[in-house]
Amino acid sequence: MRIKRLMLFVVVPQLLTLLGCKPKTMYGNNPEAGHYYNVNGIKMYVEEYGSGKPLLMIHGNGGDMSSFTDNVPYFAKKYRVILVDGRAHGKTIDPRDSLTFEQMADDFAALLDTMHVPKAYVLGWSDGGINALLMAMRHPDKVIKLASTGANIWPGTTAIDPKGWEESVKYYNANKNRVWQTPVLKNKWKVFMLDQFQPNIKLTELQQIKCPAFIIAGEHDVIVDSHTRLIQKNIPNSELWIVKGSGHATLMEKADEFNKRVDEFFEK
Repeated sequence: MRIKRLMLFVVVPQLLTLLGCKPKTMYGNNPEAGHYYNVNGIKMYVEEYGSGKPLLMIHGNGGDMSSFTDNVPYFAKKYRVILVDGRAHGKTIDPRDSLTFEQMADDFAALLDTMHVPKAYVLGWSDGGINALLMAMRHPDKVIKLASTGANIWPGTTAIDPKGWEESVKYYNANKNRVWQTPVLKNKWKVFMLDQFQPNIKLTELQQIKCPAFIIAGEHDVIVDSHTRLIQKNIPNSELWIVKGSGHATLMEKADEFNKRVDEFFEK
């Protein structure tokens, strides 16, 4: 099936790494912790763990909250962890035909309002990292500090591994006129399209971020190293961490080190 080939080849930002990374726990399927909130015309699925200062965790493209399986137990010891399935992902259904990063970032900010959370720490992986940056730009009052791993601010080979990007473009060209027959396939195409032509964040917009930011990528990430460094260079009060020996899934591949370093950044 062609849609499965998409999952094998598209690299923006985390579909490759999700293969073989099955949830080890109940995250995403825990009725005792789960709730739906009405947010911007959709029912957004959320699970909460722990107590303390609020920490919003945002997963990547094609994934869901179970991406943070290796991180929640650590952070829930001292934070109120808010796991969320983003629009058109996991249990958060979105019947609309299109999807934007700005729309998703606005969803997450609105979710915090709906939950009566004035502001939160934000941890985002891949597309979630993009959303963390956009939250800080569009809703600066909602973000205390952010940690963004494996994010890009525009599509193309200057940001994404060229071989993977070429496969993504090839898939797009082969299927751009295809009529998807089921809601599931239509949704997967919509999610794929999110990364094909987005995001489109200007460096001058990054420069407006006010909160402290921790910009992270793996040493062997699908995000081009110079692109990650460019992001960090243009955000005031930001720090850079290139995780040695890691690919795109830094929060899984180096979970213990990742949890400790991000926690230290939030606590400083």
